[in-house]
Amino acid sequence: MVKTASVLYRIVARLVDLAIVFIAIETLEAAGLFASVLYILIADGLSDGRSIGKRLLELKTVTTEHKNAKIKESILRNIDIAIGVLLWSIPYLGWLIMLAILAVEFIVLMGNEQKRRIGDIIAGTMVIYTGKE
Repeated sequence: MVKTASVLYRIVARLVDLAIVFIAIETLEAAGLFASVLYILIADGLSDGRSIGKRLLELKTVTTEHKNAKIKESILRNIDIAIGVLLWSIPYLGWLIMLAILAVEFIVLMGNEQKRRIGDIIAGTMVIYTGKE
């Protein structure tokens, strides 16, 4: 039986991925920004549907047909977050836009019966828990 990932696990996994992204941006400057946007876009389509954060929390991105997410689904589900990361370097305005994107995604996630955020709905994906209970 497939178990939908808890909201708390999804938030922690995203925070791990964002921490990696912001560390790269701060330490590698322009190359870090490029690498970070690329990572956010494709991380869920590589390595069996698991970004680093999802791997640590035993989560996996799959299609609604329960197949592994590919690069296409990863890009579709994360384009809004990648835009937020890209704009993060703009003081205040970029930060507000990123926070607004994350807030809207969280509201949709919480209000969705299947625990899918906007990116999941657009890409036809969902996040499942693969660990033992």
